[in-house]
Amino acid sequence: MPEEYPAIQGGGSLILAWQIKNKRVLVVGGGEVAAGRILNVLNADANVTVVSPRDGLNKEVAYRIDKGQVEYVDRKFEPSDLDGADMVLTAIDDPEASTQIWKLCKEKKVAANIADVPPECDFYFGSVHRDGPLQIMISTNGNGPKLASIVRKQIAANLPDNIGAAIQKVGLLRRKLRKVAPRTEEGPKRMQWMSKVCESWSLEDLVEMEEDDMEKLLGFYQPGEVPSLDRLRLGDSSETYVFDGSFGWW
Repeated sequence: MPEEYPAIQGGGSLILAWQIKNKRVLVVGGGEVAAGRILNVLNADANVTVVSPRDGLNKEVAYRIDKGQVEYVDRKFEPSDLDGADMVLTAIDDPEASTQIWKLCKEKKVAANIADVPPECDFYFGSVHRDGPLQIMISTNGNGPKLASIVRKQIAANLPDNIGAAIQKVGLLRRKLRKVAPRTEEGPKRMQWMSKVCESWSLEDLVEMEEDDMEKLLGFYQPGEVPSLDRLRLGDSSETYVFDGSFGWW
C-alpha cells in the first residue's frame, strides 16, 4: 500500500535562498576559489572583506580590490578578523590554518565554509544557473562538484531563453496586484489568481506583456478570470471587465 505522505530521505541539505544583503562576509584567501566565492556573495549584495597577502592574489580578486568592490586586508588571517562577521569563507592551501579558523567560527557561532573540506562546512556552494531573478542551484552535498556543474548546464540548456524576462514581468504584475488588492485577507485569492495567470499564459506571452496589458488584466482579478493575451488586446467589451481603481465595474 503506498505511503500517504512523502517518505523521508535523509542525508540531504536544506536548500535555502540565504539573504545576506548588507551582511558582513569574511573571505580568507585570494586565489581562484576565493574569486568564485567573492563573486557569489557580491551577487547577493553582501559587504565583503578579503584577508590575504597581496602576493597570493588571483587577478580577478585583485581587480575587485582595485575597483573598491570589497574591503581588503593585506596580511594573513588573525582571530580578530572574525569580529562582526556574519559568514566566513576560507579558500587557502593550509589545512591546519583552515581547521583553526573553523574551530574559531564554531566558538563564535559564525556560519563557515572551508573550501574542499565538507566536514568543516555549515553549508555548501552549489553550481548555480542565473538568469535575472531566476536562480537554480544544483548540489551534490559535497560528493561531486564537477558533476553538479554538468547537471546545471544540462538543465540550463533546456530552459527557454526568455524565462528570466518572464519572471520579471510576473514580479511587476504581482506588485501591481498588491496595490489594487492590499488587504491581508485577500492573500489567498491573490495567490490563486497569480497562479492561474502563470499556468494559463505561455512564457512568450508573459515576456510580451506590457504595463498597459497588466492594467487591463487586473480588471479580471475581482471575478477571478484570466483571459488570454490576445483576448485582452482585442478588448472584447462583452466579456472584458475594466478596472477603475475601486472594484466597481461598468
